[in-house]
Amino acid sequence: MMNILTILAVASGGALGATLRMLISGSVNKHIVHTIPFGTLTVNLLGSFTIGVLFAYFHLNTHLSPHLKSFLITGMLGALTTYSTFAIESFFLLESGEYLHAFSSMALNLFGTILFAGLGYLLILHFTK
Repeated sequence: MMNILTILAVASGGALGATLRMLISGSVNKHIVHTIPFGTLTVNLLGSFTIGVLFAYFHLNTHLSPHLKSFLITGMLGALTTYSTFAIESFFLLESGEYLHAFSSMALNLFGTILFAGLGYLLILHFTK
């Protein structure tokens, strides 16, 4: 249900997620020599794993507040992960003729995030049996 509490939950989660993205991505890019955008890959993989964990957790704990789910999933993880940054970085790699790096980045983001989301989800389901 869309109400002021849901809006505040998403907005505050988004502020936290955007800040985390800036800190994590910036730190990774600063400390890892790279030819593909590892900062973006890191936040996308981390966010995908976390969303898998949270979906399983909320699936098993239906009594939890929907505002908490909105805060964590729509707000925080929505702002932490970044498809638009991934898209423009991939475009720039392609435009500069770095085809191997571009397609490596695209494959790692696409398949890696799906794999990490599934791993997070299955991990929680497995260890809560």
